[in-house]
Amino acid sequence: MQNHSIVHMDLDSFFVSVARLEDSNLNGKPIIIGGTSDRGVVTSCSYEARKFGITSAMPSKLARQLCPHGIFIKGDIDRYSYYSNTVTEIIAENTPLYEKSSIDEFYLDLSGMDRFFGCYKWAKELRKTIQKETGLPISFGLSTNKTVAKVATGEAKPYGELYIKEGQERLFLAPLITKKIPMVGHRTYQVLRDVGIRYVKAIQDIPATALEPLLGKNGHSLWKKANGIDSSPIVPYREGKSMSTERTFDHDTIDVLKLKGILVAMAEKLSRKLRSETKVTSCVTVKIRYSNFDTYTLQNRISYTSCDHTIIDKAKELFDKLYNKRLRIRLIGLKVSHLVHGGYQINIFEDTQDMIALYQVMDRIQNRFGDSSAVKRAIGMDFKHRKFNPFNGK
Repeated sequence: MQNHSIVHMDLDSFFVSVARLEDSNLNGKPIIIGGTSDRGVVTSCSYEARKFGITSAMPSKLARQLCPHGIFIKGDIDRYSYYSNTVTEIIAENTPLYEKSSIDEFYLDLSGMDRFFGCYKWAKELRKTIQKETGLPISFGLSTNKTVAKVATGEAKPYGELYIKEGQERLFLAPLITKKIPMVGHRTYQVLRDVGIRYVKAIQDIPATALEPLLGKNGHSLWKKANGIDSSPIVPYREGKSMSTERTFDHDTIDVLKLKGILVAMAEKLSRKLRSETKVTSCVTVKIRYSNFDTYTLQNRISYTSCDHTIIDKAKELFDKLYNKRLRIRLIGLKVSHLVHGGYQINIFEDTQDMIALYQVMDRIQNRFGDSSAVKRAIGMDFKHRKFNPFNGK
């Protein structure tokens, strides 16, 4: 059976690195990216800022208290997307199979290349090429699977590289704290700590079934990862181009309140779909078909987002420009396009901590109880039970 060679590449403090690339005066200083008001949150920070205890998702007000001389910078998702796409193009030109897992992370499958180049040497050369052509620092880990490669990258940072050879996976993972395993978040880490499990070795030394009472079905998955076992494949990179939904009415209508309510419901659906797939959009399109079957569309670019309120505002604006009050409407549709990968953390530069918390709570409730849950905007409430396919797009 062929041995796998998987590389995980991660741009170091990506948002901070982009800011420094465009302003060298920021080099060596504590940089904090995110909402610049006291009600905002930290999206990313430099290693110099981390020494003061600053972390991602921390309220900006607390970050200012911890690091009063820190330099706060409003994020620029358009610039981040530009540099991310540049790195993606370099990887695509040089790599037979790769996965873009986020705006600043990549998995590369180099299996079988050892006989020609040597995977570690090849990865080092690619890293140098990326740094030379973009000016951005990047680290990588190389191992036999995605989990170990990602953990290796974390240990190599900043600005480093680490090769974990076949057969050394368990030994490498054993002394690390459990939260360095990719699937272990803050909550899971606390659960493990409460029962005396702090280091990965403690998981390696117990049977997989011992974790099930604590973590349910995720217990066995965590045990496998802690033992360096991960068979998940590289998913070939392909950006989704768009998501769309539309509705044809049984009876043509000129009820503007009804039409805008449906647009709001559509925007909420598409926004939640974006967040569930860790994607953001930069283009909104509204479609109208009149009773005489004439069809018109209008689109507009926006800053990358997955926020309901931003997409709703743009959809209403486009509808007002399109709508001819003299004609009845037969169909209305909404599309979001120019999608890129990136969780909600990359578009919170304008949002307050309260707004971010609201979206997180709404998503948790709807994920648990479904779309019929009552957590919706009032204008869209009357249309939540209507039957239409919210994702008939590409």
